[in-house]
Amino acid sequence: MISILTAHWSELVEGMKYTIGSSLIALIGSLILGIIFAMFVISPNRWLRIIGSVYVEIFRNIPLLVVAMFFYIVMPRFVPGLDGFKAGTIGLTIYTSAFIAETFRAGIESVAVGQMEAARSNGMTYLQAMKYIILPQATKIVIPPLGNQFVNLVKNSSVLAFLAGFDLMYQGNLIASTTFKTTDTYLAVGLLYLVMTMPLSYLMRYLEKRWSRLPTV
Repeated sequence: MISILTAHWSELVEGMKYTIGSSLIALIGSLILGIIFAMFVISPNRWLRIIGSVYVEIFRNIPLLVVAMFFYIVMPRFVPGLDGFKAGTIGLTIYTSAFIAETFRAGIESVAVGQMEAARSNGMTYLQAMKYIILPQATKIVIPPLGNQFVNLVKNSSVLAFLAGFDLMYQGNLIASTTFKTTDTYLAVGLLYLVMTMPLSYLMRYLEKRWSRLPTV
């Protein structure tokens, strides 16, 4: 493993750049989409509930690779310039957002119903109540499962390897195919994934402890 790390360090670092880049984009995008569709699912508007529920159920029950391959093979016919990295990142974003939406839905529904009723009775609109009263409390609740989703997102970014996305797994496959040192190569790749995910795990634990000390509305 050490020999692979030293001899192919530049290729592995290049792959890590693509993995981190894709993960960061997908993390931000899936968080935004997840919150939006979570609010759709619990919305008082029937059509928004239907749209949110259909979105979540579809993308939670289709394998990530299928979603990513759809954007890699089908969508370039309609969207020129959609390469493996972009297609994989879009697929990863949409796939993860469905799980984040379900996580936030559960968190929002765990907040006492009286909180929304009190906010509305004090003149707040539905969106204002969500923004200032419900979502801050729900976020404290969903930090642990949300952290798991973010770590899974980084690991799931290895799907880019199937789309010529130049990520860490893609570089590992190239190194293994040229050196024939498959065990050492994938041990090195696994170690580097651990290096990327462990700080994220510790960050989410820190946020969980910090948010747990905040006063509840």
